Amino acid sequence: MYRKMTEKMIRFIQKNPTAFHVTDTIRTVLKEHGYEELLESRPWNLQKGHGYFVCRNGSSILAFQIGNDLDDYSFNIAAAHTDSPMFKLKEKAELEVCSHYTRLDTEGYGGMICSTWMDRPLSIAGRLLIRTAGDAVSSVLVNLDRDLVLIPSEAIHMDRSVNDGRAFNKQVDMLPLFCGSAEKGSLMKLIAQEAGVEESQILGSDLYVYSRQAPAIWGRDGEFVSSGRLDDQQCVFSILEGFLSGEGDAAAAGMGTDGTAPQKQPRIINNRSVNVMACFDNEEVGSGTRQGAKSTFLADTLRRISLSLGKNEEEYLRAIASSFMISADNAHAVHPNHPEHTDDANHTFMNEGVAVKSHAGQKYTSDGVSIALLRTIADKAQVPLQFFSNRSDAAGGSTLGNLAMTQASVKCVDIGVPQLAMHSSYETAGVKDTLYMVRLIGTFYRSHFSETESGGVQITM
Repeated sequence: MYRKMTEKMIRFIQKNPTAFHVTDTIRTVLKEHGYEELLESRPWNLQKGHGYFVCRNGSSILAFQIGNDLDDYSFNIAAAHTDSPMFKLKEKAELEVCSHYTRLDTEGYGGMICSTWMDRPLSIAGRLLIRTAGDAVSSVLVNLDRDLVLIPSEAIHMDRSVNDGRAFNKQVDMLPLFCGSAEKGSLMKLIAQEAGVEESQILGSDLYVYSRQAPAIWGRDGEFVSSGRLDDQQCVFSILEGFLSGEGDAAAAGMGTDGTAPQKQPRIINNRSVNVMACFDNEEVGSGTRQGAKSTFLADTLRRISLSLGKNEEEYLRAIASSFMISADNAHAVHPNHPEHTDDANHTFMNEGVAVKSHAGQKYTSDGVSIALLRTIADKAQVPLQFFSNRSDAAGGSTLGNLAMTQASVKCVDIGVPQLAMHSSYETAGVKDTLYMVRLIGTFYRSHFSETESGGVQITM
């Protein structure tokens, strides 16, 4: 069962080289399961017992299920991010080298480990903005699904100190080789052809270099999985599975993202709550965009749901007070060669359960209340938990939970799947942990939360 779910996750990741593709895949799956698409610029006429979703920028998506008994309702929100570190093509991308080569002008998006991008097959994917009839602008996804470019490293004979540690200059060392010709103008022709549009139609683009190294399940007992973009597509996949099915076993059997037949009506998992799946873009660069977790996207959507259901401001604020959010972003596992980088006691291992992340400075939102709620859910789901904190003498990373809370103030806990080599082009996690995360999220979505006192919450299933 564990391996089957991980194989399913691998198929999901392989389809989604960029945040735009992640969002489009989720959009397609939701439609197949009976969810109705909304536009932020149009009126919303929501009904109980139905499911809906809305996209922003084509790279963030919020989906929600509306229960049938909402007298004492609240929001159950699980959030992850659609983006991963990679290299973005600049507007004028082709650079001639010595009248013989063409390389591509890129800049780093997010904090990648540069050395892991060298000497491996890469390609280009993203979106095009094209002119259509009547001076309209439409978005078209593109993926040049073949080994297209490569970033060659220097031979050790040319840099004898390469194994002693070096700094990579992204403008010099990290530009991919595109072709053995200095002829310019072929890149956009190739991209337009792949997208099925005329080059003259292209008005804008967001194009990225991504790794094409095939995922693998490996280890003595097949216990590890390695792939690009595990951070954070592993959590996106897990939330989608739990959101659609409500339980990991059902999802693995085909009720989630591999559904065998479209459904006319979404499966409503929780009649007393509004279940929300939130997938934001731009976490890797701080979330401070109109489609990031720091934006008003989540707060706008929650308020519009409440208004469309005929709730007044008082009822909405009451619902927010009882609501609970899980922020899911992968966590650091103990490194086999460098265990000294992790805390002596608060550390995690692959295949031993979901990581709960805490930070005294609130880079992670977990506190006593939210951890207690999560422990209760994990007990019901029979999912093991681990606990992660950074070493007190080291600066750690951050994630989207605390940023989203600046707009929608709900109780929140930060969790993730333990992994190695975070922000490498090829990351590693445990085969068991994907199913653990799916089961935890599914049980969370089947739960109803109601504030009973300051710091006190009643959980019902």
